[in-house]
Amino acid sequence: MQNLIANVLAGHRVESVKGGFQLDITLDGPVTVRVENEFRLAGPSEVEHFYPDLTFEPSEALLELVGHSVGAALVTMAGGLELAFDSGHTLSVPPDARRAPWSVFTPHGAVCTALEGGEVVWATAGPTA
Repeated sequence: MQNLIANVLAGHRVESVKGGFQLDITLDGPVTVRVENEFRLAGPSEVEHFYPDLTFEPSEALLELVGHSVGAALVTMAGGLELAFDSGHTLSVPPDARRAPWSVFTPHGAVCTALEGGEVVWATAGPTA
């Protein structure tokens, strides 16, 4: 199951990044990765930590993802999400015991969602590219 997310996200280009009380990364396709929990963005020379509960504006490093593609995507064994971009950045979302930390959806609805405690649920139709 962990590798199915690569079928959905790998190769898609980032079209926009929006902040607030959540992070929305809109990819071509259209596919959106929504992060509603803390996350980390590691780049070639720095690591940034974000806490959407406190509301935030996307940093310069997050905005630099626009135009770059997802090179690899992985759901961790614990239910976290790891996205590696061709820019050299890696976005990591840990699982959370109390809330659903991340989801991936299209205009037709959720493709997969990480639930409280690390369980990941896929749409009944399975992943779609």
